[in-house]
Amino acid sequence: MLRVFRHLSLVLATTLALVAGHVGAARSQSTLQQSRPAVTAAPVQITGPQHTGPQGTERIEAELVPMTAWATPGSTAIVAVRQKIQPGWHTYWRNPGDSGGPTTLNWTLPAGVTAGEIVWPLPERQQLQSLMNFGYSGEVYLPVPIAIPASARPGQTLRLSTQTLFMVCSAEMCVPDELTLSLDLKVGEGAAPLDPQHGAAIQNVIETAPQPAGIEARATMRDGRLILTATGGPLAGADLKTAWFFPFAGGQIDHPAVQPGRTGPQGLTLDLTPGRGMAATGPTQPLAGVLATDLGAWEISAAPGDPLAGADGGAALGDPDAKPAATRALVFLQAALFALLGGLILNLMPCVFPILAMKAAALTAGAHAPAEARRDGLAFLAGVLTTFLVLAGVLLALRAGGQAVGWGFQLQSPGVVAGLSLLMMAVGLNLSGVFHVGAGLQGAGSGPLSRLPGGVGAFFTGVLAVVVAAPCTAPFMAFALGAALLMPWPMALVVFLMLGLGLALPYVVVSLSPRLLAKLPRPGPWMERLKGLLAFPMYGAALWLVWVFARQAGEDALGVLFLAALCLALGLWLVGVSQTRRAEGGKAVVSAVAATLSVICTVALTGVAVGQARAGPTDAAASSGPLASQPWSEGAVSAAQAEGRPVLVNFTADWCVTCKINERAALSSSRTAEAVQAANAVYLVGDWTRRDDAITAALERHGRSGVPLYLVYPAGGGAARILPQILTEGVIIDALKTASQGTSARP
Repeated sequence: MLRVFRHLSLVLATTLALVAGHVGAARSQSTLQQSRPAVTAAPVQITGPQHTGPQGTERIEAELVPMTAWATPGSTAIVAVRQKIQPGWHTYWRNPGDSGGPTTLNWTLPAGVTAGEIVWPLPERQQLQSLMNFGYSGEVYLPVPIAIPASARPGQTLRLSTQTLFMVCSAEMCVPDELTLSLDLKVGEGAAPLDPQHGAAIQNVIETAPQPAGIEARATMRDGRLILTATGGPLAGADLKTAWFFPFAGGQIDHPAVQPGRTGPQGLTLDLTPGRGMAATGPTQPLAGVLATDLGAWEISAAPGDPLAGADGGAALGDPDAKPAATRALVFLQAALFALLGGLILNLMPCVFPILAMKAAALTAGAHAPAEARRDGLAFLAGVLTTFLVLAGVLLALRAGGQAVGWGFQLQSPGVVAGLSLLMMAVGLNLSGVFHVGAGLQGAGSGPLSRLPGGVGAFFTGVLAVVVAAPCTAPFMAFALGAALLMPWPMALVVFLMLGLGLALPYVVVSLSPRLLAKLPRPGPWMERLKGLLAFPMYGAALWLVWVFARQAGEDALGVLFLAALCLALGLWLVGVSQTRRAEGGKAVVSAVAATLSVICTVALTGVAVGQARAGPTDAAASSGPLASQPWSEGAVSAAQAEGRPVLVNFTADWCVTCKINERAALSSSRTAEAVQAANAVYLVGDWTRRDDAITAALERHGRSGVPLYLVYPAGGGAARILPQILTEGVIIDALKTASQGTSARP
């Protein structure tokens, strides 16, 4: 109740100051000094002219303005930092949320004058992809109480000055703007009227800013959820419709997560998602922040403890900033469209090059059989969509269960990588004619059928296309996947299906177009040579996956996997021998049994290799490419910026072909190395080859669900700039030049 009295006294005192002069102002000074810690500036002698009035950049205009026409000796005056923020930009609250930084004031004041803390207005929620920030846009006033000494003389002018740092951000850029703001505050006698230009606006902020109101609150952990209950004060018996909790400190709750809640006869209950800084057993210190409702906003401090009685059992609470249905539909349609475009572009990404070989073989085989071509096209589409649906479902289910996984998570498992490498080798041996799947040998002169049979083969070609292509992230995919992971699961699955439709669409269009099919050459012996040639991309994919497995599992596990591959090759060759013997009318009992034993041996050895991979320790990669690098961590970024050095971050994985191409083409060049050295930059590598929850969280904070992701942090502090997914030397060099000057991008 003492805090309630103190804060209410602030509002009362500022009002009385307008009608009661010196007496009311003195009470306001006492209340402010008790309720908020004062910031005392070193005494200075004001000499020489200093500029007052608005200061600004192309992003923000700011000035120091008074609430009243003058201040009386021994009173507390209210001044405010007025911000006029350009459209599309924003600044931040005391807790900026997932990125950014609060506005800070460094005062220079006359002797005896002291400044209190900022009175923060209720912030806006500013969501960008998977990030949630708290801040302000448009015009905003940040009031600050200024204690005027009793020794001040009427007629005197007090020069107030503050070095103000604003973190001004848009959806793409974030720039720290530092401005020196000054105000000549007159000292007078008697009641001072409101400043005609800014007084009413500042008074409104003082009166409506969140304040303690006698609300009792508790916070406890239940089944992995942080349960916040609040009762009493203005909540008791109130007809509440919406509620939201803004914590004063970051990391305590997951800022973007929904906050479902219910009312009760004495208050309300909110179901919060714990942040990464919250202990698994629940809060050990009071959880302080602002409880914003449709009836008002108040400061609360929730002590650890069991839920309060009377805080539940009523109607469900809504989200005060819930978007209209039309807006949500627009975001959904945009994400679906971007997913379709990203899927189309994914056909050009290096991840799917091996699968293009299988598509080409299937198209040429059915080019002059329209019915078969249509069947294969639709079966391929079904395989792609089914696999996207399964992978998306597993991803969403794991995330709902609290797992930190992202797109391409399946290739973080050494077992999946080992299995895919053996499968790719088997497909290559099939295309090379070592064995046949389906009807065996064809008629005279046609040779073996070196592809999977009919619609089944097309379906599994679609499955392989998705499994191998999933680690790649094409343009437009980043927004689509980031938005999908924040949507309800039915909408998210539709976005993922649109991504699959884009991947399969070119093949389906050709297979359904008789005119395009007619332009392909007729089947003949050349097809067998083409199939043999197309086997080599499969072998290349198998070797690439074996290399990935070696990076994940180590040399011992790699040796066992080589033995498994040898057994598989022997087994499939024996399958081919058995097929040939049967085609000639003979028996193939021995070869069939030997083939079966070889395949069993392959499965057993693969299990041993995967077991060794799980048992073996894995170290974070300290380098990716020829640039001298260090392992990524949040601490390494902060340490480098504290030294005044820009930071280049490369989030990569060995199974990400796009990542490796960028590293060879852009990050390995001599010009890039010279730019890094010239900027005195630090190069950090976040290796996501195997699961790393910290890297997953970093990707999510920047609106990504997979690699590659490239960030450049400015020297001296500030948010990162996100570089394109397809890197060039020029992009990196320009980003490092900008970062060395202290500017950045992406809040």
